Amino acid sequence: MDPLEKSQNIAGKDFILSGGKLANQADGSIVATLGGTVVLATCVVGKEPAELDYMPLQVDYEERFYASGKISGSRFIKREGRPSEEAVLTSRLIDRPLRPLFPKYFRHEVQIITTVLSYDGVNDPDILSMIASSAAVMASPAPFAGPVGAARVGIIGGEFVLNPTKQEMIESDLDIVAAGTKDRILMIEAGAKEVPEDKMIEAIEFARSGIDASIELQRDFINPDRMSPEDHTLEIQSGVTEQMGDKIKKIVIEDEAKEKELLYNQTKEDILSVFEGKYKKADLEEVFDKLIYKQMRKIIMDDKKRPDGRAIDEIRSLSVEVDVLPQAHGSGLFSRGESQSLTIATLGAPGKEQFIDTMEMEGTKKFMHHYNFPPFSTGDIKRVGSASRREIGHGALAERALLPMIPPKEEFPYTIRLVSEILSSNGSTSMAATCGSTLALMSAGVPIKKPVAGIAMGLVTRPKTDDKDRHQDDKYDYEILTDLQGVEDFGGDMDFKIAGTRDGITAIQLDVKNDGLSLEMIKETFTQAKIGRDFIMEKMLEVIPEPRSELSAFAPRVTTMKIDPEKIGEVIGPGGKNINAVIEAAGGKDKVAVDIEDDGTIMVSSNDAQAAKVAIEMLEGQTKDVEVGEVYSGKVISIQKDRISGKEIGAIVEVLPGKTGMVHISQVAPERIDKVSDKLKVGDVVKVKVLDVDPVRNRIALSIKQNGENLR
Repeated sequence: MDPLEKSQNIAGKDFILSGGKLANQADGSIVATLGGTVVLATCVVGKEPAELDYMPLQVDYEERFYASGKISGSRFIKREGRPSEEAVLTSRLIDRPLRPLFPKYFRHEVQIITTVLSYDGVNDPDILSMIASSAAVMASPAPFAGPVGAARVGIIGGEFVLNPTKQEMIESDLDIVAAGTKDRILMIEAGAKEVPEDKMIEAIEFARSGIDASIELQRDFINPDRMSPEDHTLEIQSGVTEQMGDKIKKIVIEDEAKEKELLYNQTKEDILSVFEGKYKKADLEEVFDKLIYKQMRKIIMDDKKRPDGRAIDEIRSLSVEVDVLPQAHGSGLFSRGESQSLTIATLGAPGKEQFIDTMEMEGTKKFMHHYNFPPFSTGDIKRVGSASRREIGHGALAERALLPMIPPKEEFPYTIRLVSEILSSNGSTSMAATCGSTLALMSAGVPIKKPVAGIAMGLVTRPKTDDKDRHQDDKYDYEILTDLQGVEDFGGDMDFKIAGTRDGITAIQLDVKNDGLSLEMIKETFTQAKIGRDFIMEKMLEVIPEPRSELSAFAPRVTTMKIDPEKIGEVIGPGGKNINAVIEAAGGKDKVAVDIEDDGTIMVSSNDAQAAKVAIEMLEGQTKDVEVGEVYSGKVISIQKDRISGKEIGAIVEVLPGKTGMVHISQVAPERIDKVSDKLKVGDVVKVKVLDVDPVRNRIALSIKQNGENLR
């Protein structure tokens, strides 16, 4: 590509795309700039088709610490390691609107790598990366029905804001990213503070101007020499349909799961044996699944009947349980059809927060949700390793849905970790995890503001006909499916997950497999999903109508106290000496945890009431001022001697934890004594009166004699 630069003003900001300067051995290479944020997006297309039964697209988003002028905070590792969760989520954000626009039968490998070269801390690289990646694919020879535009919308002070800055988003009630082509929406990712459905539609409409402008920006980067692949399985589809069409229809309409599986396996075996030698096994298996999905769509559209016999808007059977694990702080089991999520809530001390150190931010996180999808949940055998991109994405979706309902730290200082174990899967497991998480939180006694439920919606379409009884837009007849199951996900056109309270939406995740949704489709989906979500919510609240009034007996208790921030150093002590002494006196780190905030808030966490009491009393003593004239009960901790003569001159007494004073020999007894040790020994507990406090020299003068203590 010859050097080329284009600029487009979008919402008062200049988005700049340039090509032909960097990474010119890639098939497509685009540098995108917004303010001080710069990303490089590249696309490379495999020269030969791969022996696969899917479109092999790989998308990677690479953060670089140098982009924000940082060196990794890790003590030992300074090179960037595996992608952060934020980087994984951004990779998915780029992937999801691009993937549907490649031909489903295209088998050449395509790799898109987006690298953040510069980050100004103001303009988020994610929207820029989505636009740059689309432009890089457009500049390559890959067959791609783009360009794809993208925009973020916030609600700040009640007004919609297009592509707000990082700082502006802190005050926003909505964070929605939408991507699409000129007339269709391909992807939505949203987190919100109970935004009503009609307001969410307005936000998507508002995003349209940003999407359209970013599409226009890419026009001059389109490669005219694009590949034109053909679906080589059309002949196979025709032959298999002619001989096996009736058997395939029987598979789809069979309601009983085991019988359906038997029919599926037998028919597949028959197809392979009949056509063996004429076509490749991989092509036959691919065609078999295509024809099942095609038949499923036909039955849904013509007969309004789904593969499991449900009506279009019917939810599968529900089962809701809480307190299913005896030792857990909170647990919830949510089952919907064959999808089942067991979520466990664990409450920890404030110091158990997760530390985050990425290119974009450093900080802590007090609420976490993790999602595990083991292979047995689908009856498969696979390698068990670190969390997959899908697991990270589904975990983040449920976390985002619940976050607005988590009480603030001032009201509930605990660190909260949720883990959703997917025990069985047949679609919509992320929404099962969301529902299970609400149950676990309420079971644990977390005072969430409102319960959250979620549902996944599906879609089947076909080219528009003249039948006016159908749902129609300008291109399709369609049916929206409530409570999406596995086969409808794989063979349908969308997976639209919507979570929220009774009063509004808290999270959205939309993926499509066709060329996108019209606004009317989205409106209908919201309306149908709200009915389903409310139905599920009612079933959950029948089992546990509100959070438990008390925490689990196994959860730590957190006691909060407040001190003058100027005394924090005094509480901690040199090298942590004082605070460590408190923890040791209370039984050690296994018994108690002490966390101190910059504003002087001290939080003592413990499962042991006595250990907590000891720690709190010591901390109160350390932060309490010693008053002249007051009488204290203190322990003798040493006998003081003159450094030159070696004579005993007094006793050091601890009047409050960490605060000591001296009883001069003249103040030990009413009469004159020669040696302090004649009257006192280390470990004695005595009553002392404070004679004087010298804050400059940090000295406290004490008297036993003036308190009337008789030591004879």
